[in-house]
Amino acid sequence: MDKTVARLQGLYRYRALVKQLVLKDLKLKYRRSFLGYVWSVLNPLLVMAVMYLVFSKMFRFDVPNYPAYLIIGQAVFNFMTEATNQAVFSITGNSALLKKVYVPKYVFTLSKVTSSLVNLLFSLGAMGIVFVFSGVRFTWYMLLVAAVMAELYVFSLGLGLFLAQAAVFFRDIQYIYSVLTTAWMYATPIFYPMGQLSEGMQRVVRAVNPMYHYVTQFRTLVLEGALPDPGSVAYGCVLAVLFLVFGTWCFWKTQDRFILYI
Repeated sequence: MDKTVARLQGLYRYRALVKQLVLKDLKLKYRRSFLGYVWSVLNPLLVMAVMYLVFSKMFRFDVPNYPAYLIIGQAVFNFMTEATNQAVFSITGNSALLKKVYVPKYVFTLSKVTSSLVNLLFSLGAMGIVFVFSGVRFTWYMLLVAAVMAELYVFSLGLGLFLAQAAVFFRDIQYIYSVLTTAWMYATPIFYPMGQLSEGMQRVVRAVNPMYHYVTQFRTLVLEGALPDPGSVAYGCVLAVLFLVFGTWCFWKTQDRFILYI
């Protein structure tokens, strides 16, 4: 317990470093970009437009307000994949600094996931544009989207911490995880309605795919103007906390050996 308190106090002391690392990631991402931060709004819009043309015209998924349905699923899932993929390299990519000075190692993973959260906040601008043009009715329920984003952030941070420490010892993690996220994307109803799956597959997705619950909660608040299913919310919250506890435990258990492998 004392160690946990000390580490939390350390996180507070290094909050300025986390902020600087997040700002550095954002600046590097848009460095030498003509559109700069505007691209963070345009990119999800352009991707959504392409996916809309493909899946609404060629495959003809009959989903009410499909542009809004699509951009929500795309933005939520892209945040998770971006955050966790960056987390994979958060320790190995900062090996030179870790060998020279003492810095709490978790701040690098935390900063990567947080910078991805900032990108998700930027993409809310793109969502707002789509909502206006597609006729989504704005309600007070949309304010609860922040709670869904908090669930998703905690889940991604826990998974990111686990992947970050695993990548130090097993460099093939990056390739394995890339394949897994591709399969994960197709197993999540991002561009197709859940009804396209068989009843058995729907039960499997609901039972083992946390991204289904985060995407569905977001869509329920925005597109239906209603509260999400309490069971889905409980599942998302519990899984987020479990992943954070497990990822943090694995990270703290192995961090003293990082210096031998990076």
